[in-house]
Amino acid sequence: MGKSGWRYFNNIKLMTIIEKILVSHSNRKKVVPGEIVNVTIDVRLARDFGGAGVVQNLLKNNLRINDNSRTFFTFDCNPTGSDQQYATNQQKCRLYARENNIKVYDINAGIGTHLAMDEGLSVPGSTLVSTDSHANIVGAIGAFGQGMGDRDIAAAWSRGAVWFRVPDSVKITFRGKRPPLVSAKDIVLNLLKKFGADGLLGYSVELYGQEAEVLTLDERITISSMATEMGAIALLFPPSPAVINYCQSRTLVPFKPVYADPDAAYKHQYEVNLEDFTQAVSLPGQPHNVTSVMDIKGTKIDSVFIGSCTNGRMQDMIETAMILKGRKIAPGVVLKIVPSTDEIWNTCMQQGLISVFKSAGALVSNAGCAGCASGQIGQNGPGEKTISTGNRNFEGKQGKGEVYLASVATAAASAIAGHITTVDDIPEKPSTFTSQGKWRKTISPAVKQMEKKKNIIEGKIWIIEQDNIDTDMIYHNRHLAVTDLEEMGKYALGNLKGWEDYPSRSEPGDIIITGRNFGAGSSRQHAVDCFRALGNQAILAKSFGSIYERNAINAGFPALTYTDLSELDLKNRDTVTIDFEKGTITNHKNKKSANISRFSEVQMMIYQKGDLLLL
Repeated sequence: MGKSGWRYFNNIKLMTIIEKILVSHSNRKKVVPGEIVNVTIDVRLARDFGGAGVVQNLLKNNLRINDNSRTFFTFDCNPTGSDQQYATNQQKCRLYARENNIKVYDINAGIGTHLAMDEGLSVPGSTLVSTDSHANIVGAIGAFGQGMGDRDIAAAWSRGAVWFRVPDSVKITFRGKRPPLVSAKDIVLNLLKKFGADGLLGYSVELYGQEAEVLTLDERITISSMATEMGAIALLFPPSPAVINYCQSRTLVPFKPVYADPDAAYKHQYEVNLEDFTQAVSLPGQPHNVTSVMDIKGTKIDSVFIGSCTNGRMQDMIETAMILKGRKIAPGVVLKIVPSTDEIWNTCMQQGLISVFKSAGALVSNAGCAGCASGQIGQNGPGEKTISTGNRNFEGKQGKGEVYLASVATAAASAIAGHITTVDDIPEKPSTFTSQGKWRKTISPAVKQMEKKKNIIEGKIWIIEQDNIDTDMIYHNRHLAVTDLEEMGKYALGNLKGWEDYPSRSEPGDIIITGRNFGAGSSRQHAVDCFRALGNQAILAKSFGSIYERNAINAGFPALTYTDLSELDLKNRDTVTIDFEKGTITNHKNKKSANISRFSEVQMMIYQKGDLLLL
């Protein structure tokens, strides 16, 4: 087991967990929400699909590695190299790693963020970045992690630090005891139902209460892994004695856990009654569209996926085996099980769990992200209904079918029943099923070049009246292996209903105006660069996914927010003028103007240079 770690700092009063971590990594005595600070990064990861982009950025800009002992590749998206483009990118990363003495957690290792905790790379109070949008999963051990695009990661690798805007903090306190059969996954799904996809957007959230204190590390990982789906910067747990002991057993260097001060200031504080929580399921298409399992019990399914960074831990594997032991999967139903790390896979084998899985009829794959990242196992076909323990069920995210998100217990019970059910209601005879579906065409127009940037721009608008447009709608994960900017434009909005033909309609200089939480979800840089490839000039939204906004800023692509544009009476293809310095938008048709966000100093600096890496 690899071991490493770093010492941290003496406590500074009146701060939240995130503020203390940022203070200790920015040579500051205090930070305040909204302030932009340069943050030293302890652990710097790049995955197999983002890694090739990181390497490309480093080579293109002739940048060297700041500290290769803190720099790692993790091949968890396609841990078999079964896809030729993934295999190509993985080999590019291996070759670069050999030349620069960088450790590679190759296709036999497992999920990078889990390895960071299990290998003692990430410890309480540390900082971590990855091309994985669920890097904030290390909030489970009281560490600060962020998913970032390949440009951001290249900057972290070469400079050892990246800029970051200090977020406001929110405190959530659990009251009461969770009902029987309500799992950690059910807890986070109920939280997602309460706060939605953007109710905690941009906040660092701390979780407290008696039930929070006794959650195991595996349960904390399950909850923290879905911070991104809630729009949060992170879901942070104050480290418990058990978590501290675990982390100490995995690292060589002493560390000091970080805790918020009793009188720390929070933007909001909520009390949540766990006794009101139910066994929950996210309906296909949106993780926050959560309902009780009881509301959809009996829904026929075709397949089940147990795994991902949310539910691939040892505790999840044991629970799965307990439910499957002595039973068979329903005829025609496919059950796919993927442990999160190779260590967990080997433990399953040593304890006889693999035998239980196989006897029940399951397909067990080597460790990795699997279906969540278009990996080696877990994808579904047109018309296929899947119940999954993953953290996302955006349309097209895990294949062409429909995906319901649920707990391990619900998923395993449903695999036996052949339909969605709970572990206490598995029928003696399973149900039977049929399936069907259709494929969608992809538009492939010629790529257009972007015009020279100006501080005041003029262009025609496209109004997309929709909130929570996620990165899978903007740029589907099946195209993530594309690294050529010129090719990305033809896939823009290719998975957003009604806008699949946007590349053929878009003209150089166009501006997009849309709703809340644009760019929710993945850390993929492609979701920004596809608009750059088309020559689009800017995107205005009521709010952006945190990672998406960073990716746009760092690419020199204007991402601006507004509160209300109704007085402008805007219509599709109206011409507008946008002033980045003044923060205004004007409709040429009626000469009316409205205020929008102005460029911050760092945004203007990057925009004028055209790229973070050119600063």
